[in-house]
Amino acid sequence: MNSSEQPVSPVVVTIAGCTREDADTVFHLLGESYASDRAADDVPQYVSEGRTTVWTATFDVTAARPAPGPKRLGSPVEAEVQGGYWAVDRMRETLAAAFVVHDEGMAAGDQEKDVQLRLESRL
Repeated sequence: MNSSEQPVSPVVVTIAGCTREDADTVFHLLGESYASDRAADDVPQYVSEGRTTVWTATFDVTAARPAPGPKRLGSPVEAEVQGGYWAVDRMRETLAAAFVVHDEGMAAGDQEKDVQLRLESRL
């Protein structure tokens, strides 16, 4: 691999504590930018009313499409992003193009990092 190539690196995005509409907004935006394990028409669903639902998707950030514009959220969304350093940073840049991104925490390992983000509407 030469220095301009990046390894295939999946990023796992986990969203909880928000409406399914807001989760769908985030996942749809990321699906416009990267290949995903979610179908384009896959909409987050509640599994059990009255309990916190956690939605997860995996994205391959190797080949990005053009960055999306700002998106509207009904309320702030807490997202956890986990993967290789380069891949997580690229994912964060994509999210920052569409939302105001607040860093809430990070755990770093040898080859991966896990960041907690709060996403808010830029609009």
